[in-house]
Amino acid sequence: MEFCYHPEIMVRFPNLYGGVILARGLSNPLTGIELSQAFHLEQQMAKERIGDAPLSEIVPLVYWRQAFRSFGVDPTGYRSACEALLRRLTKKGDIPSINTLVDACNLISIRYALPVAAFDLSAIQGRITVCFANGTEQYRPLDSEDVEHPLPGEVIFADEAGMVVARRWCWRQSAESAVNLDTRQAIFTIEAHHPQAQADVQAALDDLLDLLKKYAGGEFQAGLLHRNRLSLSWIPD
Repeated sequence: MEFCYHPEIMVRFPNLYGGVILARGLSNPLTGIELSQAFHLEQQMAKERIGDAPLSEIVPLVYWRQAFRSFGVDPTGYRSACEALLRRLTKKGDIPSINTLVDACNLISIRYALPVAAFDLSAIQGRITVCFANGTEQYRPLDSEDVEHPLPGEVIFADEAGMVVARRWCWRQSAESAVNLDTRQAIFTIEAHHPQAQADVQAALDDLLDLLKKYAGGEFQAGLLHRNRLSLSWIPD
């Protein structure tokens, strides 16, 4: 179980911070009452914080839009996961419950306006690496059997077999990597580029770890990655 950034990513994005949690022995039931209430309250608080302000002015989202543009992606055509969540919340009024792991991630995402991802490891081969695509990698979208190829130079998450587990960095993950009720091992990520990224990612990482321990059980290893620390691996006790 390992997650890493290719060195070229940190050369292009030297201010990137990535919070990573490696988890095993998880349970992922449908969301219980206590977490559901906490998620609902967080949604109300997020709507109050945002008010009538455009999402394009929220600082972490500003920097994610810049990152997308830097590798050739229109951030209004393909919104980062955190912006997509907040857009749904402000346009439709709520974010639906999925399951314990997804709801915990979404709760933290809207609290900090940061992309939070959960990747089921059952179909993943070897480490997950954040890297620039060469275009030969394979990606299968959620709810589809079609296979796509990322564009050369696009930032992707990929395993050692060349399977893409997330396209356009934090836009959307693959069908194979989506957590479900059977998920027992997973990698969770929280990422940011803005000036307060280090503090915000660390705070979000701590909050997510607390939620996972409380509602999903399991064993965890966590760390903050940056240009001087590119990877996190599971180290047996």
